[in-house]
Amino acid sequence: MKLTSSFLSYLRYEKRYSPHTCQAYQSDLKQFRLYLDNNGFEELPLVSVENTQIRSYIVYLLQKDNSPSSIHRKASTLKSFYKFLLREQHIQQTPLNGVFLPKKGERLPQFIQQDKIERLLEEDFFPDGFAGARDRALIDLLYGTGIRRNELIQLKIPDLNLKHLHISVKGKGNKVRKIPIFTTLADVLQAYLIARTESFPNNTHNFVFVTDKGKQLYPKFVYNKVKHYLSFITTAEKRSPHILRHSFATHLANNGADLNAVKELLGHSSLAATQRYLHNSIDRLKQVYQKAHPKAKDSSKKSNN
Repeated sequence: MKLTSSFLSYLRYEKRYSPHTCQAYQSDLKQFRLYLDNNGFEELPLVSVENTQIRSYIVYLLQKDNSPSSIHRKASTLKSFYKFLLREQHIQQTPLNGVFLPKKGERLPQFIQQDKIERLLEEDFFPDGFAGARDRALIDLLYGTGIRRNELIQLKIPDLNLKHLHISVKGKGNKVRKIPIFTTLADVLQAYLIARTESFPNNTHNFVFVTDKGKQLYPKFVYNKVKHYLSFITTAEKRSPHILRHSFATHLANNGADLNAVKELLGHSSLAATQRYLHNSIDRLKQVYQKAHPKAKDSSKKSNN
């Protein structure tokens, strides 16, 4: 347990992972420990785990119908944990060596159609008063910038530059990136900040978004708000803050944005993570092809003659 706590502290304070991410790592490690305890290895400390136990755990996950992506994530947690133990010289080699994982199929990001989000932001779904102004600004900012839920929660008033139309966001690894915003979003944020000041004139913290009692937001609060408002425009099973991030990136890509620019806006460390958003419809691809390829242009001219 002590090593697990040290590992989680390492993730939180050295790797600068978000509390949400650290909680996911902790949950994966607890599940692995529970598997060991229930399968005859209750006396086996984590530092003594061998390759055979890791392999049997993977088989167990497969038998429980875990998806390949879920198994990869759990294995990634164990890989990081044992890499940490190796670094701290608690073990001499990682038990993950030679462990084969099921092939992970490419799963395209889910997103909400552009016209549906425009309808949500243009029609009167938000109530009057402080809560409505906050909810509108929250949804508009998530979709308008593609920031992560935790990045929104940690956003502070000095991070907003409404005059020059950009915000500063502290992302994974404590890296700060500037994201441009459009004029209407700046107006929405300004209206919310006025309502925030009027409702909580004596607030001592400067977090941008606050609860109905003036406290800093928490992950479940943001999730519930997004799910509530997205239910007005879609019946999709997933209605999370991350869907708005996927929608932001997808709509940029579909409208011809440079992929490297999308990468910078999202705060991705590699272009591979951003390329998932190039899942344009076949009609969109046909339009690009007809306009750009010289042979397609020739063919189009002949058909019109």
